[in-house]
Amino acid sequence: MKARLLGALASGLILATAVPAQAERDTQQYTSLTIFGDSLVDAGNVFTATGGTIPSPAEGYFNGRFTNGFDYTDLLSIELFGAPTVASLQGGTNFAFGGARASNTAPFVPDLGEQLDLYNGYLAAPGNEVDRNGLYILNFGGNDIFNAPDDPVDADLFIRQAAQDYAAGVQALNDLGVRNFLLTGFPIASPLGFAGEAYLTQELGALTLANDVSFFRYDYLDFFNRLITDPAALGLPPQRLDTTCQLAGPAAIANGCEGIFSFDGVHFSAPIHEALARDMDSQFNLLGSVPEPGTWAMMIFGFFMTGSAIRRRKRVRVSYS
Repeated sequence: MKARLLGALASGLILATAVPAQAERDTQQYTSLTIFGDSLVDAGNVFTATGGTIPSPAEGYFNGRFTNGFDYTDLLSIELFGAPTVASLQGGTNFAFGGARASNTAPFVPDLGEQLDLYNGYLAAPGNEVDRNGLYILNFGGNDIFNAPDDPVDADLFIRQAAQDYAAGVQALNDLGVRNFLLTGFPIASPLGFAGEAYLTQELGALTLANDVSFFRYDYLDFFNRLITDPAALGLPPQRLDTTCQLAGPAAIANGCEGIFSFDGVHFSAPIHEALARDMDSQFNLLGSVPEPGTWAMMIFGFFMTGSAIRRRKRVRVSYS
């Protein structure tokens, strides 16, 4: 698998460099999406690198994704541009790989730093450049927790390093000229997950970002809490946590895994990704939704009341959820 993955990386990089930068789209918010991350947002890089064997379509996985449908980045892309994200090994700008970590410690898989190297290779091709009006999504942390050492002290150091590397990736993209970030946190509700979130907050606070950066930070742990306590508020029925869609059988898969949180015990089912996309848009207005006419008067009044404060504030927007 190592040889096949490395070979596909080389050939995929050549393919990606031959593709021109995405043309500007007629959208209110963003003109492109660029993705870095792990299996939660891999659009087919591992699938391509393994010759279509991982994740296996025979096990219900969809179009190279590690779930039974499009992931949340695909769904945002469909709403913005009419098409899902495309894996970098297939010529697109989704550089995520299943198994990737924020720390550069995963064997044979491009972690965040190595995905940034692939992106730099993409930028080196004629016609490709950083899209200052594009949205750049980073989704890491789960594999760092899964692979942390057993010893508590070593595990804490490992997660701290992952948080440092995660933040360093944000700084590197900022220095390249990226101006719109959506960053997810550690997606595991465990002591290490909570520690990782605290370390990531500390590391992000120490960054030196451009004044015109828009920075959205999405809190998976908060999403999970709301999912358990009030799934209807997220547009979901009560979720089964005692099984997976695969274990529930063909009927559950045919039903789209409705009401089942996990597809395979590790990855979210497609309805959860749909809820994530809706929730992210609700919090950060990623799709540039136009307000209903009845809300304009309230908004204008709000702008009048806060106008002087807006004029004085820095242009950096940091949103926590």
